[in-house]
Amino acid sequence: MNFLRGVMGGPSAGPQPSGAETIQKLCDRVASSTLLDDRRDAVRALKSLSKKYRLEVGTQAMEHLIHVLQTDRSDSEIIGYALDTLYNVIANDLEEEEQDDSEEENLPKQIDDLGSQFTEIFIKQQENVTLLLSLVEEFDFHVRWPGVKLLTSLLKQQGPQVQQIILVSPMGVSRLMDLLADSREVIRNDGVLLLQQLTKSNAAIQKIVAFENAFERLLDIITEEGNSDGGIVVEDCLLLLQNLLKNNNSNQNFFKEGSYIQRMKPWFEVGDDNCGWSAQKVTNLHLMLQLVRVLVSPTNPPGATSSCQKAMFLCGLLQQLCTILMATGVPADILTETINTVSEVIRGCQMNQDYFASVNAPSNPPRPAIVVLLMSMVNERQPFVLRCAVLYCFQCFLYKNQKGQGEIVSTLLPSTIDATGNSVSAGQLLCGGLFSTDSLSNWCAAVALAHALQENASLKEQLLRVQLATSIGNPPVSLLQQCTNILSQGDKIDRRGSKVQTRVGLLMLLCTWLSNCSIAVTHFLHNTANVPFLTGQIAENLGEEEQLVQGLCALLLGISIYYNDNSLENYRKEKLKQLIEKRIGRENFIEKLGFISKHELYSRAAQKPQPSFSSPDHMMFDHEFTKLVKELEGVISKAIYKSSEEDKKEEEVKKTLEQHDNIVTHYKKVIREQDQELEELKQRVNTLTSQNEQLQATVTQQVSQIQQHKDQYNLLKVQLGKDTQQHNSHADTFQVNGFQTEEVSRLKEELEEWKTKHELLQGQLREREAVPEQLTSPQLEMGTAEQSPQTSKSGGLEHNDELQKELEMLRSQIQLQAAEISKLQMENQKLQVMNAAADPALGDGATANSSELEGRLQQEIKDLKSEVKALSEEKEVLKQHLDSSSSTVAILQDEKSKLQQEVAESKKEQDDLLVLLADQDQKLLALKIKLKDLGFPVEDEDDIESGDQGDEDEDGDEEEQD
Repeated sequence: MNFLRGVMGGPSAGPQPSGAETIQKLCDRVASSTLLDDRRDAVRALKSLSKKYRLEVGTQAMEHLIHVLQTDRSDSEIIGYALDTLYNVIANDLEEEEQDDSEEENLPKQIDDLGSQFTEIFIKQQENVTLLLSLVEEFDFHVRWPGVKLLTSLLKQQGPQVQQIILVSPMGVSRLMDLLADSREVIRNDGVLLLQQLTKSNAAIQKIVAFENAFERLLDIITEEGNSDGGIVVEDCLLLLQNLLKNNNSNQNFFKEGSYIQRMKPWFEVGDDNCGWSAQKVTNLHLMLQLVRVLVSPTNPPGATSSCQKAMFLCGLLQQLCTILMATGVPADILTETINTVSEVIRGCQMNQDYFASVNAPSNPPRPAIVVLLMSMVNERQPFVLRCAVLYCFQCFLYKNQKGQGEIVSTLLPSTIDATGNSVSAGQLLCGGLFSTDSLSNWCAAVALAHALQENASLKEQLLRVQLATSIGNPPVSLLQQCTNILSQGDKIDRRGSKVQTRVGLLMLLCTWLSNCSIAVTHFLHNTANVPFLTGQIAENLGEEEQLVQGLCALLLGISIYYNDNSLENYRKEKLKQLIEKRIGRENFIEKLGFISKHELYSRAAQKPQPSFSSPDHMMFDHEFTKLVKELEGVISKAIYKSSEEDKKEEEVKKTLEQHDNIVTHYKKVIREQDQELEELKQRVNTLTSQNEQLQATVTQQVSQIQQHKDQYNLLKVQLGKDTQQHNSHADTFQVNGFQTEEVSRLKEELEEWKTKHELLQGQLREREAVPEQLTSPQLEMGTAEQSPQTSKSGGLEHNDELQKELEMLRSQIQLQAAEISKLQMENQKLQVMNAAADPALGDGATANSSELEGRLQQEIKDLKSEVKALSEEKEVLKQHLDSSSSTVAILQDEKSKLQQEVAESKKEQDDLLVLLADQDQKLLALKIKLKDLGFPVEDEDDIESGDQGDEDEDGDEEEQD
């Protein structure tokens, strides 16, 4: 900071340094300082001076600032200061803010171009832009935000050059797309502005941005911000979407296929109260409508436009636009743009045109929307742009719509006019506008009626039937006659607006009506005043304004010659050409005819279908009429110079061609009918084929079911056979509920035995009961006799006690036996019931038994299937274990082979070592022998070992003694 005080002018006695000197010192400090803090302070000071001393900072410090961006990437603060300084130097939009307070207000104009010059210096090294792209990737706010602003300013100054650098940079566009996903709204919003500049007039970058999911992100932002109720962020997103879609067929197709058109519908949801719209909402809705028009613009490829139109109808977007169209309280400019948008959504699309014809205005009684719009078109109090929009809507409704054209013309025919006069039709409004005193209404109504006749010869003939009541007491005149009457009166009628405009509109209507319709030409020539009027208009030398009328009169007279069928003797082709030669001159006629295509307003109208005029006076030509002029101008010029013989030859050729065309048309009709029959037959074949396939599938399914039933039947049959064999092996009778007849007979025999035993026991009981009675009766008789001795008394009593005990024991046995007998009787009853059920003569019991048996068998089959399934799953698991085990075994076998190989190698090494040891022993033995021969004492190994053992024993003895 001491450095800054010295540089920026702290308290000192000497003179204060100038701004340029201060900037030079700061640049030196940035370049030479080794401490990061000093460099950061110097860059911060340059930033504070960059707005006031833009030129000095830009010329002296740019190189140093770029060096800081390259070397001090680790410090986000100094990087942020450097980016801000570069932005202040390059951006031109800051100059306007500072100009009011600046003392140098009268600087040369070159100062305004400083931004462009500094941008050129910066992007001269493409690495600088690549470096800036890498800095924009940083998440740090103090680096990313100034980087985005600087890159946006570079694109504003030198857009194409910077676009090319970013395009060739690896992942350059993709890095910038990440800005839309930033959670910080400031960076996201500035990222939208950056992409706006990046996508301007560069189709390649537009495609990359679109395929980087830009549509999804931008539509999400618009939804988050509240659609049309959002702020300026919504406006920026809509401008970016326009950049991506306008004149880019690839992106338009991607937008449609991505189902993004459906997401546009909520944008146009308006409430009942449409008063008090903010200016931002009006701007947003205006841009949204323009975005819809971009997708269905007449300049787009017809296929792409048609698919977008259908998608807008299917998702309900067209219905939503019609709701705005008929709503109340909508601002005028939004209503005008909505009419233009609806126009292009329905243009040339039959489905959308039919829907628009069915739309009714919320009035009492309800009126068609077309009628309400036409009322606005012929109302001179409505704004000019609104009337032009309604005319365009009517033209688009009738474009390639013969059904709609017929409905409009039918409202003029006598059979369909409402006699009560309660409702106003479209035809009545057009006639009213055609003959009103407002020239603009005359022109609009004439052009609208001409579009109802466009490329439709049958309607041109029907329109000849229209009769108009001019005044009370006068006979009605035809519409054609009334048009020529107004045309001939010219300046006699007092009109508001341009008088030329009315005549131009009527002449365009007559030219469209008479072209390619010989009957209309005959009706026109039948009025003897028409041809003299046209020749008189063409022959006069009038001012520049009237030259256009002269050209159109020449065109109408030429159409009367070219499409003349020579049905009127006085107005045959040859006579009309002679009249032109005498009254006008061929060269003069061709020159007057050329006035049309040479007119400036003609060139403007030929550019696009929408009638867009700066003022009502410029409204002269219709786009479709310019096509007609271009088509007829050449053929009329040739027809004027043809001789009578050439005309005859041409007539013959025309007749031949007509005959040929009739034959071709006939065959086309036959082929068309045959194609229809063929299509019907194909449909029937397809229907029958599908029915046959369904029946085949049903038969196959039933066959498989029958086969399953057969298999189940066979299985049950085999199972029943096994049960029968099992029963026959046990007994000759069948089993019922687990009890066999043999067992039943055995139980019966036991029951009989128990019955006999019971009878025997009953007899024994009676005998025993009789004994006490016999014993007690003599005692009663001898009760008073005292002669019986005492011993006999006592003996009788003892015998009586024994008998009583024995009697009690027998009674208990009898009770037990009785209980057992009752139990056996119950079992006997059950057995009798089961015997009755098991009787072969009783079919019902057998059937019930069979059904019960079948149910049990089915249950067993299900159990077996579940067991089989479980076993198969277990088998799969075991198979997997087996595979894993086999792989493990293979690995172990490999390891085993390796180990065996290692063992073999180790054995081989061991054998080699043994051989070496044997050789060594032989050598040692030979050396010992030599030493012995030389007289040296040599101990054998055995002696040495025994000596060592003796020493060890002696040591052990000593230790024991101790």
